[in-house]
Amino acid sequence: MKLWYQSMSRQAEWGGYPRVLRGILDKVRDPETEIHVAGITGIGGVGDQFRYLEYLETGEVLKNVHRAVREGFDGFLIGNIADPGLQEAREIADIPVLGLCESALHIACMMGTSFSLVTINEKFTPRIVENVRRYGLRDRMAAVNRMQVDRLTDLGAGFEPGPARDAIAAQFERAAQANARAGAEVVIAAGGVVMALLAHADIHEAAGMPILNGITNLVKLGEMAVRMNRLMGGRFTSKRCSYAPPPPGQIVELRKHYGADVYPTVKEP
Repeated sequence: MKLWYQSMSRQAEWGGYPRVLRGILDKVRDPETEIHVAGITGIGGVGDQFRYLEYLETGEVLKNVHRAVREGFDGFLIGNIADPGLQEAREIADIPVLGLCESALHIACMMGTSFSLVTINEKFTPRIVENVRRYGLRDRMAAVNRMQVDRLTDLGAGFEPGPARDAIAAQFERAAQANARAGAEVVIAAGGVVMALLAHADIHEAAGMPILNGITNLVKLGEMAVRMNRLMGGRFTSKRCSYAPPPPGQIVELRKHYGADVYPTVKEP
């Protein structure tokens, strides 16, 4: 099984995060699973809390979906809490495509009757809450509180023991305590870098609640989705309505105007 794990970070700008992420993926994957990790190499990769910058980076994500389909990957995992390009990627690909946020929210609902979020900063919060509403889970969210890391790449220093890690962990704990007071039973670190940082520091509980490790969750659900796709004859992702690509009768015209590589799974008539 081959999985593509798409990070939204520029690998050289995040301290020990790429190394720690690779270690987590290798630890949790099944022995027969290969995971290719890709970061952002074209434009950006350091500020996707801002919507315009996320939009610019999403183009590279979708290009990599095309590449993963062409190169025979079995599943595509979007390892960013905003799930950038998730809907579009499902329209492009005939393999399972899973997002970090959607996957974490649904599993959190199985871990407790209510979940909560700890976002990285104020700017990130509305974007993530929009996802909760989009996935129909607003009634299961007990609370959302935030840390105060305004410059995302400052998180990179937390991958080594010391004051930076301690300060980040303390901020997370304070926000989780506020969530617990609001009635939450599970807490999600709403950011892939923070998920990796907490796991690396062996922190799996906050304010008496389990911390859902969204990275581990995404990998294991990705493996499950690939197996389900095989059992279902390649029909894991519905191609009716929302994720339906253009029909063969339109693809020649569309490729003329949008490029020959759009919708690689659609055959010309």
